[in-house]
Parts: sequence; C-alpha cells; structure tokens
Amino acid sequence: MADLNIGSMVVEVNGGGSPVLMVHGLGGNSNSFHTLMDALEKFRVIRPDLPGAGRSSFRPGLSSLVKMADLMKSVLTALGEKNCHLVGHSMGTLICQLIAVRFPSMVKSLTLFGPMLEPPIEARSALKERAEKIRKGGIAEVADIISSNSISPKSKSDNPVVSAFVRESILNQNPQGYATHCEALGKSKAVEHDLIQCPTLLVVGDADQVTSMEMARSLSTKIFNSRIEILKDVGHWPLIENSVKSKELLLEHINFIEGMKGE
Repeated sequence: MADLNIGSMVVEVNGGGSPVLMVHGLGGNSNSFHTLMDALEKFRVIRPDLPGAGRSSFRPGLSSLVKMADLMKSVLTALGEKNCHLVGHSMGTLICQLIAVRFPSMVKSLTLFGPMLEPPIEARSALKERAEKIRKGGIAEVADIISSNSISPKSKSDNPVVSAFVRESILNQNPQGYATHCEALGKSKAVEHDLIQCPTLLVVGDADQVTSMEMARSLSTKIFNSRIEILKDVGHWPLIENSVKSKELLLEHINFIEGMKGE
C-alpha cells in the first residue's frame, strides 16, 4: 500500500492489475471502502480522500461536483491510468456518473452504492442548513443525527459499531470541507444519463432514507445498461451494514466486465 499526495489530496493505492477508482460520499473518506479491500486483491485500488475530507486538506474554490469529477480524472492521469472501474458511495455516485459522462473512454464500469439521481428540493434546503450549522460549530450534532438516521433499524440494533463508524467518520471531517461538500451536493444536477454507456450496477438498501427505492429505480430506468440490487434491512451505508453482500456484488460485476474484455 502507498499513500500518495496528488494536489491537495491524499490517495491510497493498493495492489496491481486492472484499476478500480473508489469515490466516497458526503462525510466519508477512503476508509468507507475498507470493508471491500480483501475482495480486490487482484486489482489496483485507488482511494482518494476528496479535498477537505479525511486526510486531504481543504481546497477553497472547489464548490461543485463537476470540479470534483475533474479532480478524479487528474488523479487517474497522474497515476497513468486511462480506463478503470468506478465505485462510488452516496455523493460519490454522482461524481462517478459525471466522470462517465464527461470522460466515457476512461470508464469500464460503474458500481454505485446508495445511488443518487439528484437531491430532491427538500434535501437541497436541508443541505444548505446543514452547511450553516457546521460552520457555526455544530458538527457533533450533525454526526449524531446522520449516524442515527442513515442506517437501518436492524443495523443499529444488531451491529451498533456501524453507527459508531458513521459518527466517527463525520466527526473527523474538516468542518469547512464538509460544509463545502454539503453545498456542492445541494447544487448538483442530474447528468444526461443516456450518455452513460458502460455496464452499471446499482446497490440500494431497502431501508435507505437518503436514496429512496423510487430514486434508485428511476436511475435504473435512465441508465441503459444497468441493473439494480436491493439489500434487505440495509440503510444508506451498505458497504458497512452488509459488507459481505456488497463485496460479492462488486466482485461479480467487475469480474464479469473483465471477462468480457478478455473474449
């Protein structure tokens, strides 16, 4: 494993083989995907901390998901990668969709956990209010709310470590970076989904209160070459709430694409 500094970002790079770029969501970091790593031993896994998240320093002016998608392209270019699998969680699924639309030749496949179409109107207002609260020093309150509301009741009762993980991930965010990401997500718009041509896997929990089942199904109808998998008793953090099934689905998807490439 190597930790690389690319621009303002810290990027974890593991292994060799076909590249897999993982883009975390709001309040996440490269560690959001740690539960998947043992399934990807044969791949070169690239996990950036977005600017202002995790170990990456805050970068003023990075106020849109389009700019974050461009940064992900710069990461791949810096590492000499021209074509890779993309894996995203939550806000990261929107960034992955942007990459697939803006730089289609660089994308072999999409795997989107907690996939988003675009924030609904009420969510946009809530994200703006959350950013204001964070800037006033309210990150602990936000962490408590998110860690309680974004995972399923079964995960909370059967595996309370999940809630603790989510809370700790948010508490460790750079407040200015987290607030900026809230605003960027709140302003984001749906991409032109008919421009996404790569095979796409959508993984959604049936208890997800962030990505509704309706939103996930709508996204599935808009992306031509896509399929949806629904995880029972799982909220918005399937990578943590049901890591076994998440690994299984991801590996099946990208191995299928790699097999097609070899035919």
